[in-house]
Amino acid sequence: MHELKRLARNAAELITLSADLQAGGIQLELLTGPLTGIYDPNGMGAMFFAVLAVAGQIERNYIREKTLEGQVIAASKGNHGGRPKVIDDDMLTFAVALKDKGVPVPEIAKKLTIKVGKNAGKSPSVASLYRALAEAEATAADDGLPLRPDPARIRRPGEPLTPEENDLRERLQAQPHPSAEMR
Repeated sequence: MHELKRLARNAAELITLSADLQAGGIQLELLTGPLTGIYDPNGMGAMFFAVLAVAGQIERNYIREKTLEGQVIAASKGNHGGRPKVIDDDMLTFAVALKDKGVPVPEIAKKLTIKVGKNAGKSPSVASLYRALAEAEATAADDGLPLRPDPARIRRPGEPLTPEENDLRERLQAQPHPSAEMR
């Protein structure tokens, strides 16, 4: 065995594995560390083996705690790790608009350009675009908001206002003008 701490995930598992190897007549030889050489399961060798097993487990726990602590600190700063998104929100909005106009997804993919990462400057794959569009549809369905905003209705001169537009006009006219407060 190269290193004692690589043999098992925790001290109990390491001691159990050692006992199983002994029962099968297999000798454990450590190539590095404080117990270099063939492990003697009798007397002081067994005690020293158990102490080192526990020390290895404590070291692993400490490393894990520090790693998790670092991830929490990074997340609080906005760094969540992992690969950057190939298709960002702006690209997705553009893709949805093109798809609504009837442009095929493979053509949309060719019009997009990845901004960050090792593929910066290239077009995303069609599969990535389909996946992003599906996720956007699912997200929109989950939060109850439409994926696309309702199209704006352009009112022609002389066309009467709707009741909602009249209500909005009255509320806006009732508010004081912002420049009037500065005088």
